[in-house]
Amino acid sequence: MDPESRIPQYTQKASLAAIITLAYQSFGVVYGDLSVSSLYVFRATFSDLQRADDLELYEVYGVVSFIFWTLTLIPVIKYSFLVLNADDNGEGGTFALYALLCRHLKLSLILNQQAADEKLSLYKLEHEQTAESPRGVYFRRLLEKHKSLQTGLLIVVLLGTCMVIGDGALTPALSVLSAIDGIRVAAPSLHKDVTVVLSCTILVLLFGLQHIGTRRVSFLFAPIILAWLFCNAGVGLYNLIVWNPSIWRAISPYYIYYFFKTDGKEGWISLGGVLLCITGAEAMYADLGHFSRTSIKLAFTGVVYPSLLIGYIGQAAYLSKHLDEYEHAFFRSVPAPAFWPVFIIATLASIVGSQAVISATFSIINQCMALGCFPRVKVVHTSNNIHGQIYIPEINWMLLLLCLALTIGFQDVIDIGNAYGIAVITVMLVTTCLMTLVILIVWQLNIFLAFCFFAVFGSVELLYLSTAYYKVPQGGWVPLLIAAVYMAIMYVWHYGTTKKYENDFQNKVSMRWLLELGPRLGIVRVPGIGLIYTDLVSGVPAIFSHFVANLPAFHEVLVFVCMKSAPVPYVSPHERYLVGRIGPKDYHMYRCVVRYGYKEVRGDENDFETQLVANLAEFIQTEEAISSNEESFEGHMTVMGTTLGLLLNPPRKDDIQLPRMSEESCTSIVMSNSGDSLQPTDWLTTPPGVILKRRVRFDIPMSESTDDVDSEVCKELAVLSTAKDAGIAYMMSHSYVKAKKSSSLLKRFTINYAYTFLRKNSRDPAIVFNIPHASLIEVGMFYYV
Repeated sequence: MDPESRIPQYTQKASLAAIITLAYQSFGVVYGDLSVSSLYVFRATFSDLQRADDLELYEVYGVVSFIFWTLTLIPVIKYSFLVLNADDNGEGGTFALYALLCRHLKLSLILNQQAADEKLSLYKLEHEQTAESPRGVYFRRLLEKHKSLQTGLLIVVLLGTCMVIGDGALTPALSVLSAIDGIRVAAPSLHKDVTVVLSCTILVLLFGLQHIGTRRVSFLFAPIILAWLFCNAGVGLYNLIVWNPSIWRAISPYYIYYFFKTDGKEGWISLGGVLLCITGAEAMYADLGHFSRTSIKLAFTGVVYPSLLIGYIGQAAYLSKHLDEYEHAFFRSVPAPAFWPVFIIATLASIVGSQAVISATFSIINQCMALGCFPRVKVVHTSNNIHGQIYIPEINWMLLLLCLALTIGFQDVIDIGNAYGIAVITVMLVTTCLMTLVILIVWQLNIFLAFCFFAVFGSVELLYLSTAYYKVPQGGWVPLLIAAVYMAIMYVWHYGTTKKYENDFQNKVSMRWLLELGPRLGIVRVPGIGLIYTDLVSGVPAIFSHFVANLPAFHEVLVFVCMKSAPVPYVSPHERYLVGRIGPKDYHMYRCVVRYGYKEVRGDENDFETQLVANLAEFIQTEEAISSNEESFEGHMTVMGTTLGLLLNPPRKDDIQLPRMSEESCTSIVMSNSGDSLQPTDWLTTPPGVILKRRVRFDIPMSESTDDVDSEVCKELAVLSTAKDAGIAYMMSHSYVKAKKSSSLLKRFTINYAYTFLRKNSRDPAIVFNIPHASLIEVGMFYYV
């Protein structure tokens, strides 16, 4: 797969055919959860009314009015026309909003940020050139000044993230049970336990097949959801014509007023069921990176929104003549000849909607790991062609257990719906809060507009939030418990990681001190390349000085490698590597920072060793042109992209050029991703054009006719080539983190027990970075934080 294909091409203007294609594909990914909500909304709403046995006509009208205006305000106006515009280089979701704020406020979850990260092509903000408003400057400085506000912002983001993870357990249980429970309409004598067993069987199959990925069946997702939407709209239109054509009057806001005036508290409690009509609306923004803003708007406003409205109004038309049949309103409103086809499509749609949420949960966990907020877990790529399709075994089986526990424990759509409502509305309110800050700080708009945004949408969501939290005893405690557990895990891991990094940073060793100490230690250089993994982007980590003090020998070529996440969704391949020199040239010491975006999965690149050496070789060739000749113990770092990077960003006339050598005096050694062998070739005769393979050239002169600079470059390339042939060793720290004895009781418990437990049960860094066990050197280190 071409590396550049992994970077979303959202900056290119899409054709109409491409937009329509993306809109079609979005049905199976974005709208599955939102579409199947019509199965349980009326049932959940009217079951909350204390007088449900004698349901009144005005209550049906009032609920329909609530559904219409809720669907119009939240998914249409808030998400389609406002929130979708707050993308982070084409990416959406809670982390996208947070990344925008972090870059504009110069604060971030990521600890080892560099000024060079601000030069990434995706780092630049679209509204960066806008003159800052006085209020925007005030709030920006306020957040930058107070650490407690930054911590509060982080907690809000983690809360929204944990609620999304909770959706991964609640959505499959609710959707599948709602669809399967419809069979009792055709077979009223069927015991409820049978539907529970069938639902559990489907859930086990659904989660059991996650390891093969969705690539083999994903082409069926969009047709299934489209068929379901058309069935929903068709049944609704049938009921509208047959039972009550005048039900359209219910969209008037007057019926909302009359509903509240008549039912009072009971009406307010029932809004928890109405809330379920917008479940899945957040996916319109969260899945923005997979599609485009225009395609999502087209699919929603052109098909999803009208189909759902017709379906809800049609159910209301049926209920207006059958006030006692609200329990299975949708399936009872289906004409008898069409019942079984609609039932099958509804079941398939609920499975597709569940699949989309499960995949989104895997993606969220991966982003949390990238930002240092979740323990390392195994990430498996399920597709060689589609970047981003991943599977996390630990999370998959955890979600399965939660789904089975919810289905067996509650055995009722109402209680699971109460839990689901809390998770959904909390995520939406977090998005509203972050979006308000984006309007004020990033977009630099007037504070009045930011206030209006929060007042309109925040008031609606707070209304629904109040009724959702009223139902905590009736199942609403489930998402709160799930969120509390995940938030504790995330915060403890982030806190421990932060303290460990601060300890590393405070105890790093200056290279000047180490080089001056070298002769007294009798340091010996052995053949090969040594890679020292560290979180630091400057200075020498304590593990290296500890290693040298006990064993004064290291490899002929030494590279300090930092694998880090940048506050952008993706890092293009030609910007991934930052390379710099440490110490004098004859020491052959380098620093290499490998950058990934928070949406990327580390380990995508094949043959990391070859790419690393290739970038070092390019740095050696270009160093003389891009830096001064002065020796520096911590030289500046340069973006390396080898031949691919130079082709993607061709240099201008005044830009840096590679050293030139005559054809008579040079042979060329080429290193390719296809293998480790170094093969001579005549690179001067290579015709111009696009090079498909990422290659780097080691230009080694065969005569003394070249100048001194070229001779030094060629000698250093020869040392690098020889070291590569001798082998590569990896050095990592095997750290033990302990709290200082003077620490508080809470800190000692957090570090000594909670964080230590998570570290012992998380994936080993050597496995995460695909380091061969035979080449690994681990250095034991104790950290007292």
